[in-house]
Amino acid sequence: MVATAVELRRTSDIDAVWTILIEVYAEVRADKLHLPHYSVERFGERLARHASESGWEVVIAFDGDEPVGYAYGNAIEPDDRWWQRMTTPLPAGCADKPTMALKEIMLRAPWRGLGIARRIHDALLAARLEEQVTLLVNPLAGNGKVKALYESWGYTEISSQQPSPDGPVLTAMARPTRATAPR
Repeated sequence: MVATAVELRRTSDIDAVWTILIEVYAEVRADKLHLPHYSVERFGERLARHASESGWEVVIAFDGDEPVGYAYGNAIEPDDRWWQRMTTPLPAGCADKPTMALKEIMLRAPWRGLGIARRIHDALLAARLEEQVTLLVNPLAGNGKVKALYESWGYTEISSQQPSPDGPVLTAMARPTRATAPR
């Protein structure tokens, strides 16, 4: 696999990419699909809700015609439930800044370790007008490697939340949208 051969495509048309997002999700989460929170059905419900929210868009990476990964998110307001579910007080003014919530980032295994996830992430943020981006990460994912990866991209921990009763407690992180984190 060569990371430079990957083409990134941006859209806000969920109908055009629904099947792609579901199929990539199912492959990446194959080992967890038996758990209710990670089921394809529940992901479809979350995806439909997310795609109906203000400012939703996705960047999908393709190797030829084959989708290899994606990232999507949307704008969130200061009164959004995203902020209301936090378990600890947020840093002063955090929820008052124009913010994009990065809701999902997925990359199929054969394309990992090539910098493609970072390219997808950066492409999604490149055209955003929000001042900051926030995301949720399972601190146990990859034995902590996923959280460490986000930290290397400039994210810092701001709180935690458990979006669904049968899902894991997630670490909430944020960074400026135009952060210049090391590559």
